[in-house]
Amino acid sequence: MKGKKFLVVGGTRGIGQATVNLLSEKGADIIITARNKPENYNTDIDFIQYDVKDGELKIDNLPDRLDGLVYAPGTINLKPFHRISEEDFLEDFRINVLGAVKVIQKVLPLLKKSEGASIILFSTVAVSQGMPFHATTATAKAALEGLGRSLAAELAPQIRVNVIAPSITNTSLASRLLSNDEKIKASGEKHPLKRVGTPEEIASLVVFLLGDDSGWITGQVIHADGGMSSIRSL
Repeated sequence: MKGKKFLVVGGTRGIGQATVNLLSEKGADIIITARNKPENYNTDIDFIQYDVKDGELKIDNLPDRLDGLVYAPGTINLKPFHRISEEDFLEDFRINVLGAVKVIQKVLPLLKKSEGASIILFSTVAVSQGMPFHATTATAKAALEGLGRSLAAELAPQIRVNVIAPSITNTSLASRLLSNDEKIKASGEKHPLKRVGTPEEIASLVVFLLGDDSGWITGQVIHADGGMSSIRSL
């Protein structure tokens, strides 16, 4: 990873932050974006202020080449279907799908200058499993899976595109669902591996998909979900 340049959108918390930490350990050059600079900001990592809802990425602040892009922003808006408004659907779509589209379109020329660039997007196990109260999130993430596969076909062989679909992971995004030890244990029991995921575990998969060892993998939706999407405990 040394000498490679990566842009991590939403790199100041959760899976994005864990990815930044792991890439930094491996000697990569990293640019992170977020609405606000974190208090524990590592000055060795370039920071660009960017709001995925309505901001414009300042491409002048980016390097002349990118070897990879990680788009980490996401939503968990759980509501009964009868209470969901059109704006709720649009908000999730703007953050998860249009936000990714805007960033990819901006940096695509920089990714094309790399000898083997990789794009990583994030879905959710709720797309494949069908879970109550997940209508807005699952709808948006399903669209993101379609975007990932379409881009993988269009950008091959120069740029690889893959989607990671986790189950619930112990991050600030999921803090309302994992606010105490009892909730964490109850959520973990729903998985065959009997626990929730960690940001570091997902980050390890991200870094693998960014690297040369995954050079023959593209167009995939990879489920890092404690077995929830494929097996059932008897």
